[in-house]
Amino acid sequence: MPNAAGPGSGAAAPALRKGQTTRAAIVEAALAVARRDGLEGLTIGALAERLQMSKSGLFAHFGSREELQLAVLNRYAARFVDVVLRPALARPRGLPRLRALLENWLGQLAEEIEAGCILIAGACEYDDRPGALHDTLVSVVEGWKGELLRAIQAAQDEGHLDRRADADQMVFEIYGLMLMLHQDARLLRSSHSVQRARRALARLIESARPRTPGARAGRGLRRAQY
Repeated sequence: MPNAAGPGSGAAAPALRKGQTTRAAIVEAALAVARRDGLEGLTIGALAERLQMSKSGLFAHFGSREELQLAVLNRYAARFVDVVLRPALARPRGLPRLRALLENWLGQLAEEIEAGCILIAGACEYDDRPGALHDTLVSVVEGWKGELLRAIQAAQDEGHLDRRADADQMVFEIYGLMLMLHQDARLLRSSHSVQRARRALARLIESARPRTPGARAGRGLRRAQY
């Protein structure tokens, strides 16, 4: 019986790595197209032409257009975590971390003013279209809103924000400001969108700050990890 680690096994690993590298390159190129044209504007034909690949070569890595779209959406979500969420987690728990989250998100949106935001565009494309893409978008958006909520609640725990502030309402208003930033910058071509959003976020946070010495009472009773 041939040894399982014989000559054939050595060639399989490089081939697998090459396949993974090619797949990653396809997803990156598809992400650039989807930023510009939306996930629905992403077609196998156009992508094959862009990459100078055959359609059959693309289908060897992605069995369907939807599989490719999902891979792009998941790649965008992973990059969002790396750029926006992960760096903020290095900041002290409470208001410093919340402010870092918001500033990182502003920076991300500022870059997407020209390139386009897949999450915001996807919400318009799939809000009334059931299926895997709709469900994945919902999961990503709800997950991010959950991170914002935890950050706000952590700031309340630390006494940086008033415990009486409605954390869910704050998430709603923060998200609304970011959507308005995108529309104001992309559709209306305003040159002051990021600055206006930053000032609005600062006012929102300030309005939730403790107003009396007693507002810090009970600090640390709820210690949800964030």
